[in-house]
Amino acid sequence: MSLLDSIINGISLGSIYAIIALGYTMVYGIAKMLNFAHGDVIMVGAYVCFFAATRFGLNPLVSVLIAMVVCTLLGITIEKLAYAPLRSAPSLAVLITAIGVSYFLQNLALLLWSPNPKVFPNFFKKIADDGSELTGINLFGGSLRISYVTLVTILVCVVIMVALTVFINNGKLGKAMRACSEDKDTARLMGINVNTTISVTFAIGSGLAAIAGVLLCSAYPTLVPTTGSMPGIKAFTAAVFGGIGSVPGALLGGLTLGVIEILAKAYISTQLSDAVVFAVLIIVLLVKPSGLLGRKINEKV
Repeated sequence: MSLLDSIINGISLGSIYAIIALGYTMVYGIAKMLNFAHGDVIMVGAYVCFFAATRFGLNPLVSVLIAMVVCTLLGITIEKLAYAPLRSAPSLAVLITAIGVSYFLQNLALLLWSPNPKVFPNFFKKIADDGSELTGINLFGGSLRISYVTLVTILVCVVIMVALTVFINNGKLGKAMRACSEDKDTARLMGINVNTTISVTFAIGSGLAAIAGVLLCSAYPTLVPTTGSMPGIKAFTAAVFGGIGSVPGALLGGLTLGVIEILAKAYISTQLSDAVVFAVLIIVLLVKPSGLLGRKINEKV
């Protein structure tokens, strides 16, 4: 694998991490809590899309939309049942609850869909005139090959980031999210429904998680009930790396993390790649504790 191949694959993987990291960074930025069940919502979205496409024979786009709807409803349900009652509870109670929800979703998936791995279908291909399947394009006379999955992943990431940035900066709900992020009590005094705003945040993050699950399983087609665990942890790492609470930080952290991981696998060791990723995170946080684009918040005491 050439250096250019590695960088492109790293950007593709980092784009998936960035989309997942949005769920963490938005929820933390507004509700000041870490939703560690977010990685398992990714897994649920991938399973829903898988069965919609394979068992019911639905169009891939329709399958993805169904997965987004299911994950959106799941995110709202989790927030209402598990997190809303703990709005004023200590952060440790919320963290333990999030871990409990994560294990609940994993074990529910084991009961519903069995632990046997499933091969996720490749939605991103086309049939050539001779009947063969084309899964990518060749550049520079065939010296560089980019898969359609990679192209779609990067494009989707860019579109989501632009749309979300415009929504947060210009939309009415987006402005409400920013207000809640700054000060919930003041937002309430201004007539903003904080509970609804937090629920919308969970809904958006969970809907994006479904897209990330489909893209992840399209690139790495093995689907099991623990599929979302490690990508969820790495996406959380990306959110912290870029500055948790910052949407551009989620993008920068995800892309950086993806490139570092792929380069570590290609030039250091596949076994040590995760260690390299987390070592870089530790070094960055030692130098800049708030992350690359995070803001340092001074609290009055």
